[in-house]
Amino acid sequence: MNNKGEKNRIRLILFGFVFFALILGVRLYYIQIIHGSEYVDKADRQYVSLASNIFDRGNIFFQDKDGMPLAAASLSTGYNISINPQKMTDLEVAYNGLSAIIPLDLDTFYLKANQKSTVYQKIAEHLSPEMINQVEELKIPGLSINKERWRTYPGDSTAARVLGFVGYDGDSLVGRYGLEKYYEDVLARKNNQAYVNFFAEIFSNLKQTIDSNYKSEGEIITSLEPTVENYLEKKVTEIQAKYNSAVTGGIVIDPMTGEIIALAAAPTFDLNNFSQEKDLSVFNNPLVEGLYEMGSIIKPLTMAAGIDSGAVNAETIYNDTGSITLDTYTISNYDKKARGQVNMQEVLNQSLNLGVSFVVRKMGKEKFADYMRAFGLDEETGIDLPSENHGRMQNLESPRDIEYATASFGQGISMTPIETVRALSALANGGKLVTPHIVKRINYTSGLFNNISYVNEAKQVIKKETSEEISRMLTVVVDKALAGGKVSLPNYSVAAKTGTAQIAKPGGGYYDDRWLHSFFGYFPSYNPKFLVFLYTVEPKGVDFASQTLTTPFMDTAKFLINYYNIAPDR
Repeated sequence: MNNKGEKNRIRLILFGFVFFALILGVRLYYIQIIHGSEYVDKADRQYVSLASNIFDRGNIFFQDKDGMPLAAASLSTGYNISINPQKMTDLEVAYNGLSAIIPLDLDTFYLKANQKSTVYQKIAEHLSPEMINQVEELKIPGLSINKERWRTYPGDSTAARVLGFVGYDGDSLVGRYGLEKYYEDVLARKNNQAYVNFFAEIFSNLKQTIDSNYKSEGEIITSLEPTVENYLEKKVTEIQAKYNSAVTGGIVIDPMTGEIIALAAAPTFDLNNFSQEKDLSVFNNPLVEGLYEMGSIIKPLTMAAGIDSGAVNAETIYNDTGSITLDTYTISNYDKKARGQVNMQEVLNQSLNLGVSFVVRKMGKEKFADYMRAFGLDEETGIDLPSENHGRMQNLESPRDIEYATASFGQGISMTPIETVRALSALANGGKLVTPHIVKRINYTSGLFNNISYVNEAKQVIKKETSEEISRMLTVVVDKALAGGKVSLPNYSVAAKTGTAQIAKPGGGYYDDRWLHSFFGYFPSYNPKFLVFLYTVEPKGVDFASQTLTTPFMDTAKFLINYYNIAPDR
């Protein structure tokens, strides 16, 4: 019995040592690997002053087509110099010595150095170690060197409206726009001081150490592909400049998964010099915040609803009279011309307003409204960007037939570009409403990670067969109708549609000379890798989207096909 008891005690002691060693190993990993940079900072205190909470923040990464992460937002490390005016003796010697090493404005230096009621005035920042070595040799009384970190964006303006930036909110540096704001809880570092009592840290954080569900701070990896992002930004900037538009934007999305490959708006700004911007609206993202009447790119949604409900098919005929009057209002085709007996394919080919209003009458206005809501045109998409707006479809609660007729061709109802892209993706992906998103992975400092996917949550809104049929019809639009079929690709199927919408006046009615142009398309038509959406608001000197956006869209499609080496499908 005694021998057995001794053995149990020995086992218990051994188990205790092993368990304690395991905990020590985990904590050493945390401190040496995860918090290693903080100990470097501690070592730096030997020759510079260091704030007790030097700025720290998680990184944001792009991801190239081969899956390699590339820095989108990171930290730069350097030094700043401050002076204590009360201890400064010879200002002329100090200024001459410092200005020979770093750029200093004479008037500003003397203004700060003469603030004798203060003990701290920062005079220079973001300095290199080489500069600091030279400054130290000057041995200027009252001068302090401080190590610092700051947020930096290697791509300058690349994805500026998506990334956002870090700025002051009161006395705190926080994410102000874009991903920086949306993922503040992940990117922010709530406690940068690792130098606490070691054993107290072990036991106070024991649960966090062994709890496999512990997630908090980390870094984010996006689905944004930097080469595609830069290409799209170049295109929207060219459109913006050529037509002197109010705003121009574009989205490249994988319609099967909802991953955003590129998202761009013009005008844009430099993330590393955002304080120079005078118009703060440039920081907002019109692709998730702006509301627009989208016009004729809504017609494929109306046609899909008609086909899905069984009200029409591609060969259904109606008599096009050029115009009709509903509730004392007259609506007409874009050219006010009658077409006579035409089928539904020609409705899309020629973008006939009367054709899609016929579809609504055939299916019933209540059912049409149900489909538009099912496409998510009056709700937020859930995209991981702040301040998302949602569409306005109050007109589809009206008893008047005219509201449903105009909504069938994208007037009288408004939506965000990202809502529009999500709805149009359902035409491409077999009828499912995916969740558009930009971050695809979060790596936590705990060593855990979260791969983000919403595919299993996608809601079926139209039948797979409807998606295939509308894709076939939109492919015919490109092959035969768009620019007379001259822009179709011989080895690739492309499904696409243009949209030209009148812009509403603030007090009611529509401008006669202001337009919103839009264009969407996906390819290959029956197994799409990408959906591309473009729009430009109030382009000058041109009437139709086919004139402004066809070439940029086709250029983008060809670029993506070549860059990703997409196999021909015909």
